[in-house]
Amino acid sequence: MAIEVRNINKRFGNFVALNNISLSFQPGELTALLGPSGCGKTTLLRIIAGLERPDTGQVLLDNEDASHRHVRERQVGFVFQHYALFKHMTVFENIAFGLRVKPRSERPSEAQIRSRVHQLLELVQLDWLADRYPPQLSGGQRQRIALARALAVEPKVLLLDEPFGALDAKVRKELRRWLRRLHDELHVTSIFVTHDQEEALEVADRIVLMNKGNIEQIGAPAEVYNNPASPFVYGFLGNVNLFHGRVHEGVLESEGVSFDAPEHGGARDAKGTGFVRPHDIEIDRYLPDVETDGIVVRLKRAHAIGPLAQLDLERADNGDLLEAVVPSERYAELGVQEGDRLVVRPKRLRIFVDEAV
Repeated sequence: MAIEVRNINKRFGNFVALNNISLSFQPGELTALLGPSGCGKTTLLRIIAGLERPDTGQVLLDNEDASHRHVRERQVGFVFQHYALFKHMTVFENIAFGLRVKPRSERPSEAQIRSRVHQLLELVQLDWLADRYPPQLSGGQRQRIALARALAVEPKVLLLDEPFGALDAKVRKELRRWLRRLHDELHVTSIFVTHDQEEALEVADRIVLMNKGNIEQIGAPAEVYNNPASPFVYGFLGNVNLFHGRVHEGVLESEGVSFDAPEHGGARDAKGTGFVRPHDIEIDRYLPDVETDGIVVRLKRAHAIGPLAQLDLERADNGDLLEAVVPSERYAELGVQEGDRLVVRPKRLRIFVDEAV
């Protein structure tokens, strides 16, 4: 099912939750609504589901205005962060619930319900838990049962609100990979809300990044990560080092260090900020007798466990802290210890003019 929202506005008192939002979701696509708490992503999801009314605007399902349709008429499956399973019902009865409460004319037979529930239990790989009760399950198992229950009524749209937010990191990682595989099997149009950048980048076909009720950027995960449209996007999608200064005729001057900014050749003494990710910083040993074209830093701390070494660096000129990530082999090759001096050079710097972070 194709979904479109047009000019959606929503306020709670003086708080603007959604500011004239227009979006389309393609059939079979898995889209992440990503952003910090309070950015409007859950409100938008609830409006699509029919659980919340917009102040103005439309929700279209397969090009038909569904703005005034009841939630039961939207053919939507909803999965919440805290499972919302019925504790007094077995796993089997939880999944069967949506089928049993259908109007008599649409309700499947008991044999069809049993068949459908067992199919779903196999799909979520928990067929051996049919007779258990939710309190007897782990968090990851409960969330998979909640997903099976949402799928039981064969929704045209699957909406997930922070589905793995209540789980620990290891289980969350396993479940998001499982969700991606499941989506590739079912191809249900799916929208999930998350504030976890890694989750969105790993699972989604497309990311809608939101901030303060507005859309900051829309795109495939690689596009959004590699080509952030704004300082907010750059800062939200992973760690970043900042170089504040002035941009003049294609050059950013920051604390005595110059960076080329040919894309801003027309700028005249404008406020600017350079952004560089930790893995885009090149590191060499500091040689006191050799003139350097980089930034001299002191190694404050190194965390070198696994394939990557994370380095906390203090600039010698102004005391600002920088973060760099290098392969552990490169760190070992440098042969440095905490307190030693190094030289760093940003390999890939993105400069924004007239925006402070």
